Amino acid sequence: MSRRPPLPPPPPPVELRSWPGHAAMLADRAAVLSDLGRRSLGGAALAVFWLLVAGAQLGWGVVGLALTSDFAGLAPFGVLLRAALGAIGVGVMAAPVIILGLSARRQRRTRSLMDQWAALASDPAGAPRLRMAGASLSWLLTSFASGTAGLWLALVVPATARAGEDTYGAVAYAMGAGTLLWLAALTGAARAVRHYRWAIRL
Repeated sequence: MSRRPPLPPPPPPVELRSWPGHAAMLADRAAVLSDLGRRSLGGAALAVFWLLVAGAQLGWGVVGLALTSDFAGLAPFGVLLRAALGAIGVGVMAAPVIILGLSARRQRRTRSLMDQWAALASDPAGAPRLRMAGASLSWLLTSFASGTAGLWLALVVPATARAGEDTYGAVAYAMGAGTLLWLAALTGAARAVRHYRWAIRL
């Protein structure tokens, strides 16, 4: 089974650098920075991120099913069925959450490599290509939409719940789903803003 290609290595130490000239070094620097930027903010990274968020929401949805379903007619097995659904939901949710955590660690490594390669030299002419304005905007817009939906679910739904019509389980599910969306929005927006600030420093 194929794995993701490894990250490029850091720039070689000064005593081991063998570029034939400054232009060749700038070309390699630009190629590595473009590759790292694509890995961080490219369309594939954006799609994988939101697919993982959707997977976490799917798991929480199964937990929500356990919270909101009425198993009174299945006594005494209702409690067992509710516990089984909750365990399945937590298991489904755990996998994408763990992958997101590993992805965050890889993202920190990517940012460190970008800083190291950017520090090799100054290249104002090539800096605009590394800003990835369209990709950054895509991350910001999707994060804004996720954050808006998350705030509505986490705050508005519980505030407008009515006794006798909305159950505690439904309110808890809405708050959990909203919190997941809000955390995803913060993560996505932070990645875009961090890249923009990095590009501006170039």
